[in-house]
Amino acid sequence: MEVIELVDLDPTVAAPAVLARGAATSIGAYDGVHLGHRALIARTREEAARLGCASAVVTFDRHPATVVRPESAPRLLTDLDQKLELLADTGVDVTVVVHFDRRRAAEEPEDFVAEVLVGLLRTRAVVVGRDFHFGRGRRGDVGLLRDLGARSGFGVIGLDLVADGGTAVSSTRIRELISAGRVDEAAALLGRHHEVRGVVGRGDGRGRELGFPTANLAVPAELALPADGVYAGWYRGPDGAARAACVSVGRRPTFYADGAPQLVEAYLLDFAGDLYAQHARVELVARQRGQARFDAVDALVAQMRADVEATRGLLAVPAPAAPPT
Repeated sequence: MEVIELVDLDPTVAAPAVLARGAATSIGAYDGVHLGHRALIARTREEAARLGCASAVVTFDRHPATVVRPESAPRLLTDLDQKLELLADTGVDVTVVVHFDRRRAAEEPEDFVAEVLVGLLRTRAVVVGRDFHFGRGRRGDVGLLRDLGARSGFGVIGLDLVADGGTAVSSTRIRELISAGRVDEAAALLGRHHEVRGVVGRGDGRGRELGFPTANLAVPAELALPADGVYAGWYRGPDGAARAACVSVGRRPTFYADGAPQLVEAYLLDFAGDLYAQHARVELVARQRGQARFDAVDALVAQMRADVEATRGLLAVPAPAAPPT
């Protein structure tokens, strides 16, 4: 997949050779690259094959809401790096990453079409969701695209965002499920487990004192975290290996007062090693229980042991064999 970064309103960007015959193009924030998005891209690739041209996705370097309504902008399901990885996995030929700022938010939809769809991509077909809006004041929609396409030589297909089986899918619905801790249901709409990424930092050492040393993941504030609780999941460090993990998302109420920051702490099963400063990913598979305050440390440790065993069961990870006597 070739990536084009588009910054200025009137850039001079050399189109890659793959666009010599134009493109079938899809446009959107593509936060999460969920099953509905994948259906759009699959149809885009079908149109590209039919027309004998490239397939392209136009997306943005940040969620447009962070610019036009920052006070109510949603938490992101994917950062830009992960979004590009997921888009590459779809087999699309080209992704255009548009820098979204106040100037771009004020751009008339006709200018966006002329610059990006016609000028850069030589678009021959556009595939978007039926409720797609773009341009200043969200004035652009499927109807306007069809009018502009009639003048510029591209057709427009508006689709409902659905997964296989006809289930309606939206990034908003997935965020709601994650916020409620229903990560297994969110996975059914994402087509993968929800993943958070960050750098492993040093905590207060309490997990090691309790016998459960954890990797404390510093997750950027703009990313969606699930409801406080304990989860079964997978930890992946720079080597890419998936390691079973019992993951706590919460504020450690046994030790800290209300208002403590939300933390992501992953205890890796059957692992010993230094994880500090690793760039890591944690996939959240299933929620085991909610966050709880314990009156005694011994009760907390007993619950942590039970949580680890529950994680083994959920992830089908057997306990290590006992050493021979």
